[in-house]
Amino acid sequence: MSRKTKPIKRRASRRPPESGRKPSDRMSARDVTMSAEELQVFHRQFQSLFPRREQRDESLLYLCGQLSNLERKTIEPMVLALLGADPNAIRRLQQFIGQGAWESTPLLIHAQSLVSTWLGESDGVVIVDGSGFPKQGKHSVGAARQYCGHLGKIANCQEGVFLVYASRRGYAFVDERLYVPEEWFRDEFRKRRKVCGMPGTLAFHTEPELGLEMITGLAQRGVLPFRWVTCDESYGKIPAFLDGIAALDKCYLAEVPSDTRVWLRTPPIEPPGRGLFGRPRTYPRVKRSAPRPLELRALMVQLSRTTWHRRKIQEGSKGPMIVELAFVRVTPVREELPGPRCWAVFRRTLGLQPETKFYLSNAPADCSKQELTRLTGMRWPVETALEEAKGEVGLDHFETRTWQGWHHHMLQSFFAHLFLIRLRLLFQKKARPSPRPRLINWRRRPSQTNSNPCPTSSPFCDIINAAITPLTALTASTPVLN
Repeated sequence: MSRKTKPIKRRASRRPPESGRKPSDRMSARDVTMSAEELQVFHRQFQSLFPRREQRDESLLYLCGQLSNLERKTIEPMVLALLGADPNAIRRLQQFIGQGAWESTPLLIHAQSLVSTWLGESDGVVIVDGSGFPKQGKHSVGAARQYCGHLGKIANCQEGVFLVYASRRGYAFVDERLYVPEEWFRDEFRKRRKVCGMPGTLAFHTEPELGLEMITGLAQRGVLPFRWVTCDESYGKIPAFLDGIAALDKCYLAEVPSDTRVWLRTPPIEPPGRGLFGRPRTYPRVKRSAPRPLELRALMVQLSRTTWHRRKIQEGSKGPMIVELAFVRVTPVREELPGPRCWAVFRRTLGLQPETKFYLSNAPADCSKQELTRLTGMRWPVETALEEAKGEVGLDHFETRTWQGWHHHMLQSFFAHLFLIRLRLLFQKKARPSPRPRLINWRRRPSQTNSNPCPTSSPFCDIINAAITPLTALTASTPVLN
């Protein structure tokens, strides 16, 4: 997460999350019934990937708890709300998340296939970003004093790296990694690594390396169609990250620091060898007669008025905004040598104190300015997805300290958020059908609608009813990705 992220202002009187507010009037009884039945259809698609029946039941219970109207969605409050005071049920659910013998990867790949079916487009965008989870103690896996974007300062926290897929249909999480600080791999942390269950083969990776690893996996599996990758400057300032995306035959539009240096024209290179004076050169270098590179902020000042174009872009759920953009072909500096030719994109807001952002993109020279303009506004899906997941399904409401527990909780949170996105699609006129045959006909006439949101026989009917009834505010509408 970029350090520009503003800290969240906490109010004295907290407003309840969307799922804890009064249901929207736009949701009819039939809509609630359909939602409960769709939840069963949705979860059945993952059940065969759990090795034991008990694990399938615990997964559905956890999912219902995350979709409930509880303000704090940790294990004990969820069990108390859905099953009552049952200490054994609490321990079972804690074991399922913290030490459960089930693999996250097959479930995640299946979730990616659902995202592809429901949201997939050939020019889809994968957005990589980090998000912090503040922690009080030092025993949670990966917890350390580091920059926390959630708080906007250095604090004791865990840091996750997330991939969000976005298309004109919507957005959803598709992968995650836990960033483990380098200090955790020292000898004095050996006992703590063992207690947290960290894999013995795990090595230190920076956040851009983790992001590139996930993007590479997406591209190699080919489950999810995408053409673009976007990121903030904490990733865009790393040339190896950008080169790795280009090597996958994908296009990036990456925010970069304002002091990033570029040439307007690719300078000539002197190869290694003997020169007129001095010792022979062992490395290539830019000819001394070549012009010096410019920082992007200095280049922006030199741009003529005719270079700038005023455009309307989608930036967040609050609606469109008017900005000015300029597009220039440049050659970035890579280790004092010219890198691959690319686009430099400048975007500034209107007003007396405009905010300016700088981007580099390896898009082809004939890429339309309209497409690049659209991509500069594709930052908000990941921010919105993280905000929804934390506020609606308890992405940051976990108390497990283990490596496995962190990943299990994240995957279950992805399920819960994806289900909400699925409901959004179903409530739209142009929703795609489910990838499997429907087990129920929710398009029946109102007179045929059962007042019970869970009419089919299931041991979890009461649980699903308790979870799904208040689930209306978030799924009533969705922003349009232009």
